[in-house]
Parts: sequence; structure tokens; C-alpha cells
Amino acid sequence: MGKPTGFLEFDRVDNGKRDPLERVGDWNEFLVQIGDQDLQTQGSRCMDCGIPFCHTGQLIGNLATGCPVNNLIPEWNHLVYQGKWREALDRLHLTNNFPEFTGRVCPAPCEGSCVLGINESPVTIKSIERTIVDRGFENGWIVPRMPREQSGQTVAVIGSGPAGLAAADMLNQAGHRVTVFERDDQIGGLLMYGIPNMKLDKSIVQRRLDLLEKEGIEFQTGVNVGDNLSADEVKNKFDAIVICVGATKPRDLKIPGRSLNGIHFAMDYLRGSTSSLLKGEAVEISAEGKNVVVIGGGDTGTDCVGTAIRQGCKSVVNLEIVTRPPKERADSNPWPQWPLIFRTDYGHSEAAAKFGKDPRQFAMETIEFVADNNWNLTGLNTTQVDWSVERPGVAPFSRVEGSETTIPADLVFLALGFLGPDPMLTDQFGLETGPRSNILANTNDYETSQPGIFAAGDCRRGQSLVVWAIREGRQAAEVCSQYLASLA
Repeated sequence: MGKPTGFLEFDRVDNGKRDPLERVGDWNEFLVQIGDQDLQTQGSRCMDCGIPFCHTGQLIGNLATGCPVNNLIPEWNHLVYQGKWREALDRLHLTNNFPEFTGRVCPAPCEGSCVLGINESPVTIKSIERTIVDRGFENGWIVPRMPREQSGQTVAVIGSGPAGLAAADMLNQAGHRVTVFERDDQIGGLLMYGIPNMKLDKSIVQRRLDLLEKEGIEFQTGVNVGDNLSADEVKNKFDAIVICVGATKPRDLKIPGRSLNGIHFAMDYLRGSTSSLLKGEAVEISAEGKNVVVIGGGDTGTDCVGTAIRQGCKSVVNLEIVTRPPKERADSNPWPQWPLIFRTDYGHSEAAAKFGKDPRQFAMETIEFVADNNWNLTGLNTTQVDWSVERPGVAPFSRVEGSETTIPADLVFLALGFLGPDPMLTDQFGLETGPRSNILANTNDYETSQPGIFAAGDCRRGQSLVVWAIREGRQAAEVCSQYLASLA
């Protein structure tokens, strides 16, 4: 633990944020790190709580409880409090391959399960995590780790997002020769193209990729397994395969007017924006001077809002079909579950600062897209919904009569989640999939219906968090190593 009375003496202090009206003028990270001394004080708030739920990594009532990678949070909080940053880094890397990613983009289920958070503000775990690893890079403590032994066995990792990179890292350190195949032109998957630069600067991603490459992992971009590289070729060349391709099939909104010009999937928009930023090229889908509507909340919806503002949109509205969450935990959402409460993310704050109000409208259903004579989008017809009255056989809500309205829109981004991996890949490998098209593999051995082929991350569990992807990549690598050992 930290200081025995720290949680009684000190209030929570978190990372600061750059002024919204300043930061929307660039693509730099919006967080401002607080000083080391302040973080040591924050580390002292970590209690001797007996059972530290912050690192349990369990699902209770289908909601996350604690850190999915089982970070030893009380231990490195205590080391930070003592000023032992190098030791804290070693403890952090025991459980998390990429704390510089989770320290930036993870919603911190650990903090939602902090014992102090039952009746006070929880320990500022995420800020401490980020500072530990950033300090490690700055001081040269993080250097290439070469595998001690070589097994002579080969593994193909398909997909280079957080699950694929975690699996590749663990398999490489176990002594196997690892090749990572990525269908895009950059390694990193979601980390590179799915998360905007203002949340996760791409130099941070590249810094880790360079390290992994120096440690012996081979990366191949522009390789779409199942398309320009057949599944049979991969199976013939490698002793084992780990599939970590994510859940990339977007959920659509099939209502009248869906085919109009100006309606795009959110990830196509975000990917194009980041690609143009990295390459210095003109962006293909620009929100400049346009009325933008984002349908769907969550991180992806927020990222679309923040991106549209930086591109100079005329207005932005974010529609969510669910009701507005409560300010405090509901009785049905007890600690230590992740608290389902109303939060204001960075994009919402930026929209409020620029346009004078929060962009979100809750309990709103889009029923039709409206066009001009040239089939260009001009607006959306919407209605409010009531979740207390169901439409049997149709939806768990009813439309509120007389609440119809039209929202002006030149661009619509669909941020409605994802359904599963590309079926072309699963078909070629002959993998069994579930009702939502996810690859069938359990969390005991992560093995698919085909021996020697494993699956981890969103392609197996469905759309989830970066930290869950890292956990699954680590665990899949462990059982894959056991499988390879059985072949030796």
C-alpha cells in the first residue's frame, strides 16, 4: 500500500486537459500529464484494502470488474509513492505488454472497481500507469529484449492490433519465429488507424513497433490473408496460427435513404482521417463546413465528433438511441462493476466549447435519411423513443407519438458497433463461427475448430476494449506455446 493515511489526507487529482478551443486546432494529444511529485502523492492514496478488486479482471453480471490484464496495481502504486519508478515499470510490464496504450485509451475499469471508489473518488490509476511507462522510455529503461532461446518453430499472427501484437510479443519471447501479417499499409490495426491521433499519438505506437521489430518479430503489411495470401499457404508454411483480425464488419442502419451520398461508416471516416494526417495527403471524407450527425455513442462516436470538429465542421450532433445514463450508480449496477453513469468525453467537451452545448441527444431513433434532387444527404428524420414501453417482436422501446423532427445533415457517420471478422478469412480456414459471426474458441485454450489455429481478441469475443484484446493475445500465446511444445 501507499501511505496508510493517504486516502484520508489527499483528494484525487487526475491528468489535466488542454483547453478545448485550443486543442481542436491541432491533432496533438489532449491530455496534460501532472507532475511526478503529484503522482507520488496520488499513489499514496492506494489503500491497504485487503482484497484489491482493481486487478481482478472478472465479469460480474456481464460487466467488467477490475483490470482485464490483472495489473498489480497496488504494488506499483506503492513503488511510485516511494519514488521507485524503475521498479514500478518492471512490475507493470509483468502483466501488460503495452501500458503506453492502455494508459491513454483504456476507460480504466480498474478505477471503477477501486475500493476507495465505494464512497470517495478512486485512485488515479490510469494516470500513474501512463507516467510509469512514458518515464521508462524517456530514461532509456525500455530496450529490446532478445529471446533467450530459439525453438525453431514458426507462428503466423494474422492481424496487428493490440491482440495480435500482444500474442506476437509473448510468442517471440518464448523463442518462436513470429511473422505478423497485416492487410493495411501500416502495422498497428486499431491502434494505428482506428484511434485518432489526439487520443493516441502514432509516434507512441511506432515507438513500440520499432522495439518489437528489433526483438525479432517480422512484420508484413499489405497482406490480406484469404485474398492475396491463401489460408493454405499460411498453414503449409507455419507450425501454428493465431488469428487476431478484430471485429471489422460494421453494423449498418438499413432504413430508407441509406444509399444517399454523404453516409459513411465511422471507421472508414476515422481511418481516412488518420491516414491523411500521417501521409500529409488530402482527406477523402472531410467535415469542413458541413453539418455532421454521428449516429451511435461510445468511443467511436466520440472520436468522430472530435475529428469532425478538427476538420472544421459547421455543426455536430451525436444521436444515441439509449436513454441518458444516471449521474450515480443505479441499484442494479453495484460496485465493483463498471459504473454505467453519465460521462462527458473529450469530443463532447470540445463540441460544447465550440458550439455552446453538448452534442448528444439521447433516446433518439433515426427513421429515414432525407435527400435533395441529386441524391445528396440533406437531413435525418428522427423520433424520440420510450424504453419503458416495448414494441413486441420489433424493438425493446416504442416511438413517442408527435416527437418527430428533422435534423439538417450533410454528413452522417454510423458508429453502431461491429458484428465480427471478415467472413472471407474464416471461410478459407474452415473455422466455425457463432451467431454473431465471431470465431468459436473458448478462453481455456483459444483453439478454433481447426487444430493448431487459435483466435483471440475482438474476432473471438466480439467488439471490446484494447485492454481485453491484450489479455486475450497474451493468453492465446501461452496456449499456442503449449501446443508447439507438444509437437516438438
